[in-house]
Amino acid sequence: MRNLLVTGGAGFIGSNFIRLTLAQRPSVHILNLDALTYAGSLENLRDLPDPQRYVFVKGDICDRELVEKLLREHEIDTIVHFAAESHVDRSILGPGQFVQTNIVGTFTLLEAARQVWLTEKRQPLDQVRFHHVSTDEVFGSLTPSDPAFNETTPYAPNSPYSASKASSDHLTRAYFHTYGLPVTVTNCSNNYGPYQFPEKLIPLIILNALEGKRLPVYGDGKQVRDWLYVEDHCEAILTVLEHGKPGETYNIGGNNQPYNIEIVSAICAILDELVPNSPHLPHESLITYVTDRPGHDRRYAMDIRKIKAELSWQPKESLQTGLEKTVRWYLEHPEWVQAIRQTGDYKTWIDQNYVQRGGRQK
Repeated sequence: MRNLLVTGGAGFIGSNFIRLTLAQRPSVHILNLDALTYAGSLENLRDLPDPQRYVFVKGDICDRELVEKLLREHEIDTIVHFAAESHVDRSILGPGQFVQTNIVGTFTLLEAARQVWLTEKRQPLDQVRFHHVSTDEVFGSLTPSDPAFNETTPYAPNSPYSASKASSDHLTRAYFHTYGLPVTVTNCSNNYGPYQFPEKLIPLIILNALEGKRLPVYGDGKQVRDWLYVEDHCEAILTVLEHGKPGETYNIGGNNQPYNIEIVSAICAILDELVPNSPHLPHESLITYVTDRPGHDRRYAMDIRKIKAELSWQPKESLQTGLEKTVRWYLEHPEWVQAIRQTGDYKTWIDQNYVQRGGRQK
């Protein structure tokens, strides 16, 4: 692993991955390909460690000619594919872009890698890797008594977003079995941490609470999710890249199953402690239950025994320590929040969707 192409590296998880990799792998060079859509921002990539080993290219993963050109010119031996449309609510309102980016985009990357690595043989086959980053949502929903998702759980996606990710997972595995392209796939649980776009639950709750706005909770708030601190996720991906077996899939999770309402209450308690002079104390009084979204999966849970046993990875952060780090980061980086909120797409989305659905006040 010498020259990495990271797709979607200006997004939440991708930018954290780039930052961590530059800090921990001094021999690695990174090329970041990102179209800078709503959830991607160069604000996420300020003050990178050792920036001379990093190059940014604005472009679309569906542009086959561009992708092949980058693979050749930068002698790419590893692709880490984060780029995706990832917000479930957006996929319900406009599924077309999810099909284009998540399915067609993944297909385009796979075809480019097949051309450059397998046909042109630009890199030794035993030294290349295509890694696809996916989600636990491809497995559908669990009942309270169901066992946690493992790597053999049948796919049962329930939203346009999860269906598009399931499709890209299947394409990636097919290129291993059909063409021999060295691939790995990881399915992760809900990520949280620094640089997360403010429409997602945890940053939305933090920022709304600080501003005295309503804290929207879907339905009864008893949806269950597994929460994974983003730096733990990035370290897991590095572990899979360096030690994972081609053709294998690994689940990555945080080893927890709280109700969503418990997450919101925990954030409120942390804010009560860290911002004792807030005029909105107790922040929990701002919680507002709103109409549940269509097709909302009730429970996710991740079985991470495989990656723990085979690759010796497990999360370092507990839910409490990860939430505390996340709240502190948002408190300490108001300039990042302000810059992200000035983007036209973010403001339009909030006005047209969260307000209409009762989730936020103008």
